Amino acid sequence: MADKKLVEAITSMDEDFAQWYTDVVKKAELIDYTSVKGCMVIKPAGYAIWELIQKQLDDRFKATGVENVYLPMFIPESLLQKEKDHVEGFAPEVAWVTHGGLTPLQERLCVRPTSETLFCDFYKNDIHSYRDLPKVYNQWCSVVRWEKETRPFLRSREFLWQEGHTAHATMEEAEERTIQMLNLYADFCEQVLAMPVIKGRKTEKEKFAGAESTYTIEALMHDGKALQSGTSHNFGDGFAKAFGIQFTDKDNTLKYVYQTSWGMTTRLIGAIIMVHGDNSGLVLPPRVAPTQIVIIPIQQKKEGVLETAYALKDRLSNFRVKVDDSDKSPGWKFSEQEMRGIPIRVEIGPKDIEAGKCVICRRDTREKTEVALDELEVTAGALLEQIQTDMLERARAHRDSHTYVAENMDQLEEILNSKPGFVKAMWCGDQACEDIIKEKYAATSRCMPFEQERLSDTCVCCGKPAKKMVYWGRAY
Repeated sequence: MADKKLVEAITSMDEDFAQWYTDVVKKAELIDYTSVKGCMVIKPAGYAIWELIQKQLDDRFKATGVENVYLPMFIPESLLQKEKDHVEGFAPEVAWVTHGGLTPLQERLCVRPTSETLFCDFYKNDIHSYRDLPKVYNQWCSVVRWEKETRPFLRSREFLWQEGHTAHATMEEAEERTIQMLNLYADFCEQVLAMPVIKGRKTEKEKFAGAESTYTIEALMHDGKALQSGTSHNFGDGFAKAFGIQFTDKDNTLKYVYQTSWGMTTRLIGAIIMVHGDNSGLVLPPRVAPTQIVIIPIQQKKEGVLETAYALKDRLSNFRVKVDDSDKSPGWKFSEQEMRGIPIRVEIGPKDIEAGKCVICRRDTREKTEVALDELEVTAGALLEQIQTDMLERARAHRDSHTYVAENMDQLEEILNSKPGFVKAMWCGDQACEDIIKEKYAATSRCMPFEQERLSDTCVCCGKPAKKMVYWGRAY
């Protein structure tokens, strides 16, 4: 009974997806709640996933010339006020510091919701000449946004992220960097997280406060809701003009810089859970699995079993491997391995040792195979690659089979109310139509994809001539 109970504690995703998600993050010990509402403890199992995301993203950044820096977490109110659209966009979510010790501060300090204004203040003193450009900086830090509704990883009041902030001599260079980082994010999601994304531009209504243009990658979760998984913004010279960031160009004239910013957050962990998880718990893509292989000794008290398990661990040292030598039953250990999403389970017992083989079980398909012990390293390596590829293909097939086309409002309503997923539909470019769709169906424009299709000549909402094909959906 004990083995069964572990999984019974996870609500079925078909019964209540939100509860399933909460059960998984708790049972797999990714997070714990704290005495500060909306703030979470990221436990070792959750933080280890973030470390793998961080390392692999950081390597990719550095390969494109990015350098890491660190700026303060406090922003003086006067600095935040300098860019009107930006401050209006963030005002409702800002947390303020009003006292230093017992003394009231002369000027309130906001705890950074994002660091554009700090980088601008820094750049205006750091950039003087065209020789100082480009500045391609990134920082890994936490930010605070006082959200009303919170959910672990997806929306918390404090979360971890990286924020890139770059300064360039020309608009073309800034645009090139903006797109380059979006493509980097998309490749990272597909190759590392096994998560397919749609790349595109946000509408004026949905773009970042203060940006000229915002580009996004949008992923589809198992329940058919969209999740914005990374954004890249081109600021043009708007921030530079507000903060006076100028440089002397080659022709000896003063010019304003052009800036970008781009970011990804711990909500990616939520995305991994909701794209790949099942009713037994997590299913982690091998490239972000803190433990890629767990070795489970069967009848471990029998002579030679534990020794063999540890010898196999040593042989698999190219991978992230653990031996579960706890005193729980094998059935319990299997359930736990499944719940924690470990990609491969290796079972080894006295009979296996005698026959010179072991049993390998895949977490994603639960497929079991017998493998000769002397072939274990090669088989395990190939299997991890196969699992990574298969998980991406399954997620892509799920997304594609949950992407629909609507040519008018009746079709849009019917799809949104009965078929969770992305809806592709033409749009005239008028915000009024976006507002109507949001008001009527609680669906938003996710992006205008780079890969445009001409589905019809008229806007799905008003029937006027269409300008863009848009992905619409309900989102987290």
